[in-house]
Amino acid sequence: MSQREKAMSQREKAISQEERKARKHKAAMEKQKTNVDASIASASEERGVAILLTGNGKGKTSSAFGMVMRALGYGHKVGVVQFIKGEQLSGEEIYLKEQCPQVDFYQMGTGFTWDTQDRSGDIAAARRTWAVARPMLEDAGYHLVVLDEITYMLAYDYLPEADILSAIANRPREQSVVVTGRGGGSALQDIMDTVSEVKEVKHAFNDGVKAREGVDF
Repeated sequence: MSQREKAMSQREKAISQEERKARKHKAAMEKQKTNVDASIASASEERGVAILLTGNGKGKTSSAFGMVMRALGYGHKVGVVQFIKGEQLSGEEIYLKEQCPQVDFYQMGTGFTWDTQDRSGDIAAARRTWAVARPMLEDAGYHLVVLDEITYMLAYDYLPEADILSAIANRPREQSVVVTGRGGGSALQDIMDTVSEVKEVKHAFNDGVKAREGVDF
């Protein structure tokens, strides 16, 4: 076989391999599309959902605010209540107050519990904040309600678990609620439609890198 013939044979083999890869890929994507279409077709119930974003990794609040932006994009009414946070200024606070005045935004304002070290004061602040959040969960006008870091209120026994679970479970049918924070307990997970755990693999802070404005707060 001449050098030219050998080169042509190699090109033909290469083309044949690419064709097999293409056919294999097409078959796999067709199968995946069939499965996805079947899942979409079976999801016929129309109602709001309860989402819990938990775990020890970074991104829970960021994810919740991503859903806030989605809802605003459709012109939906949104309520955001932040437990724990509020003493340190955050980018989301600045943006919502200055650019999204239509969002009902409330912060507990005491800062982190490990900074305050005042259980009675924190409980009183938590109750005041819950008094703002609960009516949102009863108002069908809200398409989305975010309860940021409320899991700590359960973990520290600042608020009655039964009250929070009942308010979430009995909210208006079309309303969605997003709950963020580490833990929260099995009872909270049980009543949620979607539970996502953000796992920490690495974190810059653990290597001595300061929290970054616009990224971490």
